[in-house]
Amino acid sequence: MKRIALWVGLVEVGIVVFVATINIVLYLETKPYIYSDPLTAPVATVTLVPGAALAGPNVLSPIFIERVDMAIQLYEAKKVSKILVSGDNSTLAHNEVNPAQRYLLSHGIPEGDIFLDHAGFDTYSSLYRARDVFGVTSVIIASQSFHLPRAVFIARKLGMEAYGVRADTGPVLMYNYVREVFADEKAVLDLVTSRMPKYLGDPIPI
Repeated sequence: MKRIALWVGLVEVGIVVFVATINIVLYLETKPYIYSDPLTAPVATVTLVPGAALAGPNVLSPIFIERVDMAIQLYEAKKVSKILVSGDNSTLAHNEVNPAQRYLLSHGIPEGDIFLDHAGFDTYSSLYRARDVFGVTSVIIASQSFHLPRAVFIARKLGMEAYGVRADTGPVLMYNYVREVFADEKAVLDLVTSRMPKYLGDPIPI
């Protein structure tokens, strides 16, 4: 029993070390490419707005609004010329991207500069589709600080010139950071296995 307990303990320690190592590597590798001020960010072709949960039917949540607002700032600062909104539209009742499009239009962004990805079911799928469906080679990701290391890491490993700008305007729930601890491991697994998104489809070049 003591030997079994020892092995169980070693496995648990190994898992903790592995998880911690993955998160540290993601943070250190992406830190040079993440900015707090949109005015100091490099120029790219497009800014990607990752989808987020809605506050209600056709109502953007505060986190989603922060992301879209940052995309608007990047566009108005001429850091990008196009905005790609990617989110979950897996059912008729759940559509993350159309409300974001209406928000952008109401803030003066021309319709021709807004692109929508209705099959961005997760961060990996959004970035994979940005590359393979929309032809994106350079991108600034507009998202919160807890999410950007994973998003930028995935994008750069997929071969894109990727940067991130923090969209945080208020306090972030600790839950979001805890969730990222495990999401980072899934991101690495997706990259190692070259997971294909559920949908690809015909090219829609930006």
